[in-house]
Amino acid sequence: MLHPPPSLFFTCSRCRIRLFKPSKRKYASAATQHVAARQKLPDSPARTRFAPSPTGYLHLGSLRTALFNYLLAKRTGGQFLLRLEDTDRKRTVADAEKRLYEDLRWAGLQWDEGPEVGGPYGPYRQSERTHIYHKHAQDLLQTPHAYRCFCTSERLHNLASERSKLGLPTDYDRTCAGIPKDQSDERAANGEAHVIRLKVPERTPIYTDIVYGKVGKNVKPVRRTDEAYDDPILLKSDGFPTYHLANVVDDHLMQITHVVRGTEWMNATPKHMALYSAFGWEPPHFAHVGLLVDENGNKLSKRNFDTDVASFRDRMKILPDALTNFVALLGWSHTVGKDLMSMEQLIENFTVKWTKGNVTVSLGKLWFLQNKHAISHVSQGTATVDRLVADIYEVVKALPDHAQVENRFDDAGWKSYVARILKLDVKNYTSPSNFVAQNSHFFLPYSGSPIPSDERNDVVSSKLKTLVQMENVDWTPETLKQEIHSMVTTVAANDVAEKEGGRIVHEYLRRVFAGGQRGPGMADTMAILGREECSRRLDHVTMS
Repeated sequence: MLHPPPSLFFTCSRCRIRLFKPSKRKYASAATQHVAARQKLPDSPARTRFAPSPTGYLHLGSLRTALFNYLLAKRTGGQFLLRLEDTDRKRTVADAEKRLYEDLRWAGLQWDEGPEVGGPYGPYRQSERTHIYHKHAQDLLQTPHAYRCFCTSERLHNLASERSKLGLPTDYDRTCAGIPKDQSDERAANGEAHVIRLKVPERTPIYTDIVYGKVGKNVKPVRRTDEAYDDPILLKSDGFPTYHLANVVDDHLMQITHVVRGTEWMNATPKHMALYSAFGWEPPHFAHVGLLVDENGNKLSKRNFDTDVASFRDRMKILPDALTNFVALLGWSHTVGKDLMSMEQLIENFTVKWTKGNVTVSLGKLWFLQNKHAISHVSQGTATVDRLVADIYEVVKALPDHAQVENRFDDAGWKSYVARILKLDVKNYTSPSNFVAQNSHFFLPYSGSPIPSDERNDVVSSKLKTLVQMENVDWTPETLKQEIHSMVTTVAANDVAEKEGGRIVHEYLRRVFAGGQRGPGMADTMAILGREECSRRLDHVTMS
């Protein structure tokens, strides 16, 4: 039997598996094969979760975390859970929970299980699950993986201070790890204050991150004389769990299969892996996505960037689908060929291919997507158009000089008027305030300036005066386009090129009816203003 030569094989440096590689050009490297394997969508429905703490309002980074978990669940036909990690009572914000529900639903992220919805693995507030954490902490105490620590806060503070002064690690020294179990049980039974710590293993746990690949080294740490151990507290002296215990227990009991979270949690993940191992549980798959930073590389914060989702909605008037589209692109590497996607398209095209490293947030792309989504809504006539019109009308009513013209219509008439303008000029829409500013000639009293009299302008003026008085002429864009073309032909007949005649006519019309502002075509502008208003503006110029 003939065997392929050794040169056709290579050994993967990570898994030490011998692989067949007939051609470098035809087959990817081992590293590429590993990346492709870990970034493959799961074959079975994923159960994901978003587990915020109600110590503040939903911000851009948290929304992205929720969205990535939501998209993964929906892409695979799985479930998206909402869980409140509300054990930090001192920092809880009174209305944060209510705002969280409002913001998520506004963004289109409805959870399948969680508060206000229910589900088979509730309750979904950690403050209502303390008995569960107590049981599992006690179970761990029956193993070599956990121990009670009776050290006072004062001792721990002094220990950390002394070590810091000596330039040593400030981790715990395991003073209480050697207390015999019967003595530990007795002291606890007598009511002596204590916490429960995880005894970290000698070998650092490793895991394969969907984004970063193999993380950690499965080697025994070097022993030192200045022994210090990063034994995290699992259960605090007040009976409440720490994030480490509650997070792991809840993810296991709620059958979470995938956890997508920020890279700030990567340092904690080995502890979580150790805890999964201590319980004898299979851990979920982890994906750590880069932090959001500003254009100077600084982490986004309220000091340099208003990241509150409510601010995007209420102050900037961003459309929900524009914001979710924008957030989805922050660190997600897609091959769709376009960035504009609805929620349905995001779900359909979603993959678990995220870029490594921090992600720079620039609002330029957000305004681009805002414009494109507005155009889409107007062209499709969705219910969102009513929201856009209402937001624009609120800005119009707040204009200082609007009172002088507000009697032109009642509220319903004004909204219909705004809707017509929006339909015409939606291609330039980004926000209600900008839209009103660039179309102010529709909303404010006329403030045009006199137009110099010359032979050509006088021809246009005469034709206009005749036009506004011809009641048998339909005041529609189609008819007005024909009349404008007739003006151009008349001006061009006086030894002027047709192109030049068109410029003269349209410039005159724009100065009369739009105060010289750019905007929709003049036939459309005149049709929206109406015959009466056009006549009034023409008279104003004539009298000036």
